[in-house]
Amino acid sequence: MVTKQTSYIKEKNQGIATILAFALIPLSGFATDIYIPSLPTMSGEMGVSSVQVQLTLSIFLISYGVAQLFVGSILDSFGRYKICLYSLLIFTAASIVIATTHNIYLIYLMRIIHGLSVGAIVVAKRAYFVDLFSGDKLKHYLSLFSIIWSTGPIVAPFVGGYLQTAFGWESNFYFLAGFALVFAILEYVFSGETLSHFTDFQLRKIISIYTDMIKTTSFALGIVMLGLAYCMVMVYNMTGPFIIEHELKFSPVIAGYSSLVLGFAWMVGGFIGKATINRPFFKRLAINSALQLAFVILMILSLNFVSNLFSLIFFAFIIHIGAGFTFNNYFTFCLSKFPKNAGIAGGLTGGITYVIVSFLSYGIVNMFPAKDERNLSFSYLVMIVISVLVMFLIMKTRRQDEAEV
Repeated sequence: MVTKQTSYIKEKNQGIATILAFALIPLSGFATDIYIPSLPTMSGEMGVSSVQVQLTLSIFLISYGVAQLFVGSILDSFGRYKICLYSLLIFTAASIVIATTHNIYLIYLMRIIHGLSVGAIVVAKRAYFVDLFSGDKLKHYLSLFSIIWSTGPIVAPFVGGYLQTAFGWESNFYFLAGFALVFAILEYVFSGETLSHFTDFQLRKIISIYTDMIKTTSFALGIVMLGLAYCMVMVYNMTGPFIIEHELKFSPVIAGYSSLVLGFAWMVGGFIGKATINRPFFKRLAINSALQLAFVILMILSLNFVSNLFSLIFFAFIIHIGAGFTFNNYFTFCLSKFPKNAGIAGGLTGGITYVIVSFLSYGIVNMFPAKDERNLSFSYLVMIVISVLVMFLIMKTRRQDEAEV
């Protein structure tokens, strides 16, 4: 057992500290989505290709995913409060560097730092609730996580579109820097350490648990499904602004509004998933996949007759509802596989999901560049077909497990 001297959170500040913890949960969404409407402008002003500027999203997702794989164990050994506070300050500094440079490679480095620091902040704030609450109150708070997290992808591009139009792409990162700095100050004033028992960092034991989880086929394939679901959203995020601003000739504000609408679609899918949680698992997932496949085929066929902003958003909205539904169901599926190690399972699930999303989304936008609605529809088709195949593998694996039992 590691003993440490630290300042624990004061009881009178717990209410404010809880609000701060909830407010930091969507930070990962803000860090990716706020500058989505600015991607075309960044590409033009820095003299780099669309793929190069899209890579800033992938790099963040990789580092954010990797951070989640190991940061939980570090937080258990060294505490939540100081690591979260320092990470907010580091995130602030990295955001200022991005805003003041036009060097794409320096931006890549800062986005790695963004991903690592946001990973530490978000995981620390998830642990905050487990440290302080239990029973029904804890379940109530945890049930709010996905809803609160989805406010980031909904609000961020809307804000970013206006910032881009009024002040330029750099203002998005000044906004992130100011946001993080304000919360760092509030954390310093009102928050404190919530971990009561510091534990030794036992790397061998942690690796053993990770290995056992990855060897569970249905769990590993479930994470792949999560990656495919969120990848549909990320591919739109990486290509949509270019289609809307370059092909359809609309402003960054319109691109921001479009991302806001599609962020709402993801939230709707999550609510539907929660409302149908007691229905047969694979039956509702099969219906969802069939509907997604049908709509993406309609999207492709409709391009022979119409291709405008409304058709783009309509079909993307339906597909993103399905993606949110899939994500909600498989996230619950993966976490329920290892109830005794829910924390590690959650970190592993989130970490690998973001790594999958980063590589897969970057590969797909290279295969189908951000040119027009047709390329976006083909991107959706590839991911939906792969999702259907993976779902059948999970069903087959589950039947084999039940037969062996």
